[in-house]
Amino acid sequence: MDSKIRYEIEFPINSSPQLLYQYISTPSGLQEWFADNVNSRGEIFTFIWNDSQEKARLASKKSGEKVKFKWVDDSSKDTEYFFELHILVDELTKDVSLMVVDFADKEELGEAKQLWENQISDLKHLIGSV
Repeated sequence: MDSKIRYEIEFPINSSPQLLYQYISTPSGLQEWFADNVNSRGEIFTFIWNDSQEKARLASKKSGEKVKFKWVDDSSKDTEYFFELHILVDELTKDVSLMVVDFADKEELGEAKQLWENQISDLKHLIGSV
């Protein structure tokens, strides 16, 4: 099996870091734009899209700044892959952006980035950042 490659994408978002954090760190917030349904039990989040579901462990979070979810296997053991959502604030302009760190197979990289662009577009509409 080929290993996945790490990539990062930064999206400018017209929002306060505090509001944005609610949408990236809570099941109800993530359910609004990231997945069709999101459930959590402790630190394990279940993301549901159409007929598929994936589980991830909330590996770390820093209030108002970032969250990191580590994908887990069927026995809830961490895999080597994760995705991270990091809120960046420019010190001078105070512009806010969301940095996405994720992994994808090399041949699916373009498709993975497009999926994030679509999801972040949904998030921007949700918070009025368009």
